[in-house]
Amino acid sequence: MHPFSLAFRTGLFAEGRFLGRVLDEWIGDTQEFIRTKLPHLVLVVIIAFVLSRLLRMVTAHMVQSAEHHAASPERVGQVKTLSGVIRTTGMAVIGLIAGLQFLAAMGANLAPLLASAGVAGIAIGLAAQNIVKDMLNGVLILIEDQFNVGDTVRLAGLAGTVESMTLRKTTVRDGDGTLYVIPNSQITTVANLSVGYSVATINVSVDFSADPDQVLKILQKIATDVRTNPDFQSLFVADPQILGVDAVKGSEMIFPVIFKTLPNKQYAPVREFRRLVRLALEQNHLLPGDPNRVFRTFAQSENAEAGVEGDAAKAGHAVEQAPAHPDPTTLKQHETNPFSGE
Repeated sequence: MHPFSLAFRTGLFAEGRFLGRVLDEWIGDTQEFIRTKLPHLVLVVIIAFVLSRLLRMVTAHMVQSAEHHAASPERVGQVKTLSGVIRTTGMAVIGLIAGLQFLAAMGANLAPLLASAGVAGIAIGLAAQNIVKDMLNGVLILIEDQFNVGDTVRLAGLAGTVESMTLRKTTVRDGDGTLYVIPNSQITTVANLSVGYSVATINVSVDFSADPDQVLKILQKIATDVRTNPDFQSLFVADPQILGVDAVKGSEMIFPVIFKTLPNKQYAPVREFRRLVRLALEQNHLLPGDPNRVFRTFAQSENAEAGVEGDAAKAGHAVEQAPAHPDPTTLKQHETNPFSGE
């Protein structure tokens, strides 16, 4: 035996004495710890280190992929936010599990601690369940890329442009400038109007007296002119479609025209198309459709006039021929103010 050990085991620490027995138990416990528990703790440290490195690699890869493939800087910012949340949460979970393993290895009784944590977790969950729902739904929105900043969407019955996104809320501004703050837990259905392409249907209403074939030719020419216009050519993803007579309502015929454009780029071509339709109807002396307009046929007019003339002849009065109805598209503008009469 080493001289130092012999000297140390003399006096109060001699074998058989109280402190000697305590020293023997300490040496036995240390040997037991090194033999059974220390390898387990070393394994826990290694696993925690590996998991933390993998977590950092995964989140870094997420950010790099977003920087190389994302369509906008806003999407990169969203992915960075999500990766930071995942990394922080993952590191906290790994550290908590490793800490519990160390406490268990040191002989600490974890039952009261776990029971207290369970009660606290239930209380926090009940008090902040809406916030938890908001954050979980926000994570799913970011992971699934349901919409991004700048997209035109309909969320929770509200429509507008997404201005900002966080894990808890989404802000949407509508056409009149109103800013809506929508908790992510309230977003159950997403209508994204900015994905892929936009479709606009223009219902052109023409009077029933018009020749449908002539109207189709006119609409086809106007749609082609808009499609080949240098100002709008790059906005289209497909040629316009003229579907023919879709419905007849009263004295009007409805011709649907479909434009397929880039997302949210349909408004300018549609306005130009409508302007050209208005001019073409005037040039070709065609009336716009009106479901309340009433026409009398030529035979009905003759019969009515004959009846009036017969009645007038019987009464001995002369009948003045009613002038023909002028073309409404050729009428001149009123020279007097219809409101003041001046």
